[in-house]
Amino acid sequence: MGDDIATPAQKSFNPGEPDVVDLGHDVFQIDTKMAGYSGITAGYLIRGSRPCLVETGTAPSAPVVRRALASLGLDAADLATVVVTHIHLDHAGGAGDVAAMYPSAEVVVHQRGARHLADPTRLMASAKMVYGDALDRLFGTMAPVPGDRLRALDDTGTVDLGDGRRLDSHYSPGHAKHHVGLIDSSTGDLYVGDAAGVYIPETDDLRPATPPPDFDLDVALDSLSKFRALQPTRLLFSHYGPVSGVPEILDRSEEEIRVWVEHTRSARNAGLDLDHAVAMVREQTLSRYKAYAPDADPALAEKFDEISGAESTVSGIWHWLDKLDA
Repeated sequence: MGDDIATPAQKSFNPGEPDVVDLGHDVFQIDTKMAGYSGITAGYLIRGSRPCLVETGTAPSAPVVRRALASLGLDAADLATVVVTHIHLDHAGGAGDVAAMYPSAEVVVHQRGARHLADPTRLMASAKMVYGDALDRLFGTMAPVPGDRLRALDDTGTVDLGDGRRLDSHYSPGHAKHHVGLIDSSTGDLYVGDAAGVYIPETDDLRPATPPPDFDLDVALDSLSKFRALQPTRLLFSHYGPVSGVPEILDRSEEEIRVWVEHTRSARNAGLDLDHAVAMVREQTLSRYKAYAPDADPALAEKFDEISGAESTVSGIWHWLDKLDA
């Protein structure tokens, strides 16, 4: 794992061979090789009479996804549906490119995100403000999805997988206002996007994903309660991979959110500014995660920070606290 991750100065996008894992029941995990890393963002193919891709990864990941689908026997005319859990660039940045590669595929997204896939101008401008010069390296440029190829979901909806199998969509906006969870009617797999946080399989670490501007504690916890009620058999994290022991993982997810909110609120009440709060909360939480242990592979900590850095996590909570104060 560590050998696949270069230092920031060395990283360049090198898609390499497709990295595909058979998860059973015609479900395949695809490493989208975000920014040249391995194991950051997963897409999932549900193969059947109406093949469906869940998550596209970034725009530069689109060729990686195409090679992976080709290795699974899919030609350009075969993909029926592309569905994204939300429109953040690491999940849906490649939607326009993938749509162009698979002209028969319908692109499905929650209604609050549909207009941004049709015209990504505002989304890209916002991302540029956040990531600056790192935007191209991390995410590339999102291409628009033709409006007649888009289908916008209400708070609940269904994606037909063929032969009576379906994905049922459930609105889960704690992480972002355009976020949905997707449960497979055949397997009970729940595609959780970022609503349950970020999972590092190498160390079994779980950390919240609470970026600005949409994080809301009560809404995030309500989304987790909704996931519990669905009684999934397995959680498929976009970051990263399948996880069993669903009740325990969802309980850990709730605990992690509460811990970061508590530490951020304490730093704020102590009069710290945001930059100092980020440093303090990061230091206070390091011991929770094996990826930061002294004997851990430093590449894992770097990867963890790339997916779910303390700055983004604390900033989202801080922004929510600002709204409460207002």
